[in-house]
Amino acid sequence: MIWYILIIGILLPQSLAHPGFFTSIGQMTDLIHTEKDLVTSLKDYIKAEEDKLEQIKKWAEKLDRLTSTATKDPEGFVGHPVNAFKLMKRLNTEWSELENLVLKDMSDGVKHKSFLTAEDCFELGKVAYTEADYYHTELWMEQALRQLDEGEISTIDKVSVLDYLSYAVYQQGDLDKALLLTKKLLELDPEHQRANGNLKYFEYIMAKEKDVNKSASDDQSDQKTTPKKKGVAVDYLPERQKYEMLCRGEGIKMTPRRQKKLFCRYHDGNRNPKFILAPAKQEDEWDKPRIIRFHDIISDAEIEIVKDLAKPRLSRATVHDPETGKLTTAQYRVSKSAWLSGYENPVVSRINMRIQDLTGLDVSTAEELQVANYGVGGQYEPHFDFARKDEPDAFKELGTGNRIATWLFYMSDVSAGGATVFPEVGASVWPKKGTAVFWYNLFASGEGDYSTRHAACPVLVGNKWVSNKWLHERGQEFRRPCTLSELE
Repeated sequence: MIWYILIIGILLPQSLAHPGFFTSIGQMTDLIHTEKDLVTSLKDYIKAEEDKLEQIKKWAEKLDRLTSTATKDPEGFVGHPVNAFKLMKRLNTEWSELENLVLKDMSDGVKHKSFLTAEDCFELGKVAYTEADYYHTELWMEQALRQLDEGEISTIDKVSVLDYLSYAVYQQGDLDKALLLTKKLLELDPEHQRANGNLKYFEYIMAKEKDVNKSASDDQSDQKTTPKKKGVAVDYLPERQKYEMLCRGEGIKMTPRRQKKLFCRYHDGNRNPKFILAPAKQEDEWDKPRIIRFHDIISDAEIEIVKDLAKPRLSRATVHDPETGKLTTAQYRVSKSAWLSGYENPVVSRINMRIQDLTGLDVSTAEELQVANYGVGGQYEPHFDFARKDEPDAFKELGTGNRIATWLFYMSDVSAGGATVFPEVGASVWPKKGTAVFWYNLFASGEGDYSTRHAACPVLVGNKWVSNKWLHERGQEFRRPCTLSELE
């Protein structure tokens, strides 16, 4: 378009300003040179357009290959976190860049890689920063810095990364590390105004804390002090750290003595006719709290029916508000869920009865079957299924008492992540399609078992489908086994 305007701009003034050119041979020869210049400009314009079209063609070919692959297995494709991130990035930014290329002949090009660049990590860190999530800001900025240190060529620089990183670390209370990072930033940019200000402030705070500690030390100089132990025992780590350790597969190993008490067995549902000839397969996952896994307990066909019923109804998952007793969304639960009643489909009804037959608990007072789908990054942070004493109205509207037990079906395998973890005890239960896990939330006395506090780890790669049944106290007065061994 620019070249076209240039051509018209050259041509029109020459033709309109000199209508008598044809009367002079000398002037006519000048027109030959003018025309030659126009032809040269036209060729330049064609070359520029061809270059632009070639870039667009290459971009289209890449997208064609990418979408061809993606449409073969859409869930599997977006189940990979990098693919999901790149898809969102393309739709939000790169298509705009293509528009600029078409209209203005401007573009930095489009790259499709199977890994996150330093710039990607930096952008994700900024998102966390704007939400005051300094913990994840630190993780993403450290990764960006690591890639830059390894020599990755990027549009961002170390100074920008260190600026965010040092402040995020400070916000989490690690003053020593914040000071170290600030000094590193100033080595790269000695005139950085904010960093110089932060350096003075951090040094002032540290000097103040040092004076306070010295004063406290002088006051206790006559008392015996206990030597500090190196390292921190896993049991005393903050819950967040234990949660993330377990999600990484760094679970607490049982002692051999405890492991010997875990068994696999066949279970006939306390001689239930349905399971005498084909007993259910049980495996002990953990001892305290007792977590039992049932293998091959839901078929692929049943899973597909449940998923098909749930998909049209999926909406942002909710939690019970302990103050109002009503359902509400929460930032610590990232998934979509739907509720299925037994009366609307025989498969759901059959699944409900299977749970009743195997646990011995009445499902008539249980909540409806909840189906949940977790995409990449989907998770549910540590929580209790039961209501604590300070939440007397949590399930008041249901009128069925507290949640006595939880039954959880795994309806898909997960390529990476997605474990159900119990930070209090260090247990990790990994998804396996067709299995289910069961545990009691309350002791026989009706008191809550705080060791059942659990979480759904973020899905890193893939797609996670689960369905759960929360069984309530009402109707279980004469049904709950006196000992857990009766589940065997």
